Amino acid sequence: MLLKLKKHNNKITTYIAIIVDSGFFYLQLFMNPRIVNLQEKKIVGLKSKMLQHQYGNIVALWKQFMPRKKEILNTSNSELIALQNYSDFGNFEKPFDIWACVEVTDLNVIPEGILFNTIPKGEYAVFPHKGMDASATYQKIMTEWLPNSGYQIGNRPHFQVMGEKYKQGSPDSEEDFYVPVKRR
Repeated sequence: MLLKLKKHNNKITTYIAIIVDSGFFYLQLFMNPRIVNLQEKKIVGLKSKMLQHQYGNIVALWKQFMPRKKEILNTSNSELIALQNYSDFGNFEKPFDIWACVEVTDLNVIPEGILFNTIPKGEYAVFPHKGMDASATYQKIMTEWLPNSGYQIGNRPHFQVMGEKYKQGSPDSEEDFYVPVKRR
């Protein structure tokens, strides 16, 4: 077994390399998010309610939103935002709001049937995610990184930003998970 330090985006990540049949298998030990102070973001899109593990609701919402996205003329960028707003984070019996949305420059022009919201300013831990298993990454954030981080969950929306490296349905897809945090 070999301990290896790898630098990525000016962050050092620790890996264990296990030799398997003359090849290397890397297991990431520590997650190193960027901590950012986010300014308020104005968003527009569609929302729905869901309970934990009702993933079909997410797919249905995006199928409704994507054809309407072209009606939004004042987008800030080309990124898509998937947002979750919990009224009682951690209570899996309570439904929460999910959004399929984009950031906009202002809320002056909103197409009919499209909703608006804001992501409040605050501190976020930003985790890069690659691949198809978003729930596994989120589980690691909550069970491995958070308890050892000196942070706790903040009372703001959680969201994912899908930029130019996002490739729907591809194991090479990349996105960023924004987790609201506050110091303990």
